[in-house]
Amino acid sequence: MAGRTEVAGQGLSDPAGAACMLAAMGLLLDSFWRAAAYCLRPRVIALSLLPLVLMALLAMGLGYFYWDGAVQAMRTLLDASSLLASVWGWLQGWGLGDVTAVMAPLMVVLAVAPVLVVVSLLAVAVLMTPALVALVAARRFPDLERKKGGSFIASVAWSVGSTVLALVALVVSVPLWLVPPLVLVLPPLIWGWLTYRVMVFDALADHASKEERQEIFRRHRSSLLGIGIVTGYLGAAPSIVWASGVVFAAAFFVLVPLAIWIYTLVFAFSSLWFAHYGLAALQRLRAERGTNMPMAEPAPSSASSALTPRPADTPALETAAPAAAVLPPPAISPSGDNAP
Repeated sequence: MAGRTEVAGQGLSDPAGAACMLAAMGLLLDSFWRAAAYCLRPRVIALSLLPLVLMALLAMGLGYFYWDGAVQAMRTLLDASSLLASVWGWLQGWGLGDVTAVMAPLMVVLAVAPVLVVVSLLAVAVLMTPALVALVAARRFPDLERKKGGSFIASVAWSVGSTVLALVALVVSVPLWLVPPLVLVLPPLIWGWLTYRVMVFDALADHASKEERQEIFRRHRSSLLGIGIVTGYLGAAPSIVWASGVVFAAAFFVLVPLAIWIYTLVFAFSSLWFAHYGLAALQRLRAERGTNMPMAEPAPSSASSALTPRPADTPALETAAPAAAVLPPPAISPSGDNAP
């Protein structure tokens, strides 16, 4: 009997679990293709090009004021190394001329470029995510109530705390990277965890309350972590272009901006994917609870109004319809004609 009870219980619970899995998978795929389609919008493309504009302005400003001094300082640093001096002498013996005159500007660019990229991406991250969430909310969820469950200070604190935890996890897991399979699994897993925590918070900060946000984190943790891992692997693609720019120095000024644009576009896609998924999950959660907007009271039907008791002080003649007069059947005469 116990075995039959367990089987029956599993039979009752499996359809509900399968329905939940299908709903989560449908929401995941729906948010994916919507995010991909939104990346083709002119506004999103303009936001993805914003880091290149900021980087170009910063580079021109720094180059105008500090280029000559930075190149001279780098050349002095390269000439001061005895090991590098022997390398330069060996290269000059092959007829390459003054190698430090070529290497000094390239080393300055290689040293400054990551700083410019990080500053530009941070500026765009602060501006891009709220703009993309607002775009998704305006086009798909205009009636979704804004409960302001997360302030800017709370968002910054959440992002900083999550980043610290992710860095600690990366440092602790470094010895495991020596195992060949784990080096391909652990960093994207940690990066995906950080991405989903930060981006889901930003996507729901304006619309969800604290309790609703915690409930969405609890219900959709696996799906959100999966989105973070996928976007983490996508974020590794620009690194290949970046490395190509370092290897092929002649194409550095073309490949590196291309890598930055690809990275920003991946960032925009990630923000859109989390925004579509998070706001749709919030809308479903409120639909289950009936808390998004007040429900209109249904109009009483004729049957329900007939069964509704009348107030005691209402006269019966005012509310009841007049009854039809009941007449006795006509008398029939022996001849078959009706009596007058």
